[in-house]
Amino acid sequence: MEVSRLESPLRVLRSSMNKNVLVKVKEGISYTGQLIFADNTMNLVLINAEEVSDEDLKPIAKFGTILIRGSQILYIVIDYKK
Repeated sequence: MEVSRLESPLRVLRSSMNKNVLVKVKEGISYTGQLIFADNTMNLVLINAEEVSDEDLKPIAKFGTILIRGSQILYIVIDYKK
């Protein structure tokens, strides 16, 4: 039985640069976009960002480039496919 090595969340996030992500924030809003920056406090910058509905993940609003504060993030889906 092989035990997989756990990676730190920050390392996984940094290895996900230029990939599409889905980010859910504490306000209940979800955003999709291409991750171009993540710092030590998990502040994120997304390009081609869209706010999406929770039910069917259809776009509600398009924003272009956004900054999401790490303290407001509930979860992040890496390699998100629309």
